Amino acid sequence: MSDDDRTRWDARYREGGGDPGEPSAVLTALDPLLPRRGRALDLAGGAGRHALWLARRGLDVTLADISEVGLGIARSAAAKEGLALRTAALDVERDPLPAGPWDLLLIFYFLERRLAACAAELAPGGLLVVVHPTRSNLLRHAHPSARWLLDDGELPGLLGEALEVVRYEEGWLEEGNHEARLVARRRGAAAPPP
Repeated sequence: MSDDDRTRWDARYREGGGDPGEPSAVLTALDPLLPRRGRALDLAGGAGRHALWLARRGLDVTLADISEVGLGIARSAAAKEGLALRTAALDVERDPLPAGPWDLLLIFYFLERRLAACAAELAPGGLLVVVHPTRSNLLRHAHPSARWLLDDGELPGLLGEALEVVRYEEGWLEEGNHEARLVARRRGAAAPPP
């Protein structure tokens, strides 16, 4: 991402009034599958709507994003609720991921095609959750542009050998977007709980 992207996202979060927002219904519906202990990374997680929800559930959460303003909103909300939340200001396209191992890695509405590399940061048995619109979304919505969309059917092919699909769906889903939604598990025995 460029400095222009950082500036644009900072402005967007400033205009949003400082509220991180509610977690996506897509994420909360996955509650039975997701761990309640261990380490979680919310990658490109903005103002922390998902990171805060994960922290409330008992996970040790790190929120990584390019926007210092978004991260500040998340830190403020976490402090008000008495939640522990780590933040990392980074350009996900240029900087390395925060070091794992992660029991859960979340990527919502950020185009990341290096999922096989992300798998290396997951603990054995750790989960990767990805939700992102596909090119078919352009049939009804002008944004995001094709540059920022997955090809239809592309997501499972990005996983590599280390990840196995737990759940996958793609199509016109309840929120009105054409999305790919994936939960994948890193192969290997899960590490004992901390």
